[in-house]
Amino acid sequence: MNTVPDATSLRRAPVQRRSAERLTRILDACADLLDEVGYDGLSTRAVAERAGVPIGSVYRFFGNKRQMADALAQRNLERYTERVTERLSETGDGWRAALDAVLDEYLAMKRTAPGFSLVDFGNQIPVGARGGEPNHRVAERLTELLSGYLDREPDEDLRRTFLVAVETADTLVHLAFRVDPQGDGKIIEEARELLRAYLARVLD
Repeated sequence: MNTVPDATSLRRAPVQRRSAERLTRILDACADLLDEVGYDGLSTRAVAERAGVPIGSVYRFFGNKRQMADALAQRNLERYTERVTERLSETGDGWRAALDAVLDEYLAMKRTAPGFSLVDFGNQIPVGARGGEPNHRVAERLTELLSGYLDREPDEDLRRTFLVAVETADTLVHLAFRVDPQGDGKIIEEARELLRAYLARVLD
């Protein structure tokens, strides 16, 4: 899957296929190294070596490792959206099925996607930072994605509802993965029930 981040996160957007493939290798290497050495140990030179590209190729796209991590977070969001969209095309109608798809695909990426435990959609870099912008971005993306599926207008009430749900899920899923590296199952089920109860007030 060669999802390319939004061009706004790059110093220069790839135009040719070869350039896009090089960018993919750079971000794949960045993700792997985040798991191995953490954000503090990450360097553009190490990424270039792991990706098998000249250091100049990294700087063609990114000015520093923070920009590289931001681009990885954007790619994660694009891949997450694709996974949720595919799940929704296969699942039954109703917001409960949609909730399961949204939560399950997030958990799957949390467990398997390289680098995801550190950057997910961008809210933990630098490590420990928990700014609100990435969750707003995720909530907005889910609002646009799910409003059509649920046959609801993406109005301010729905946007606020999904933002609260995303913030709640983010907090509880992080708790589950602090308790257990694979995600504490009981906490995850508590989170699912809490989200169902909250969303039922608006979506039933």
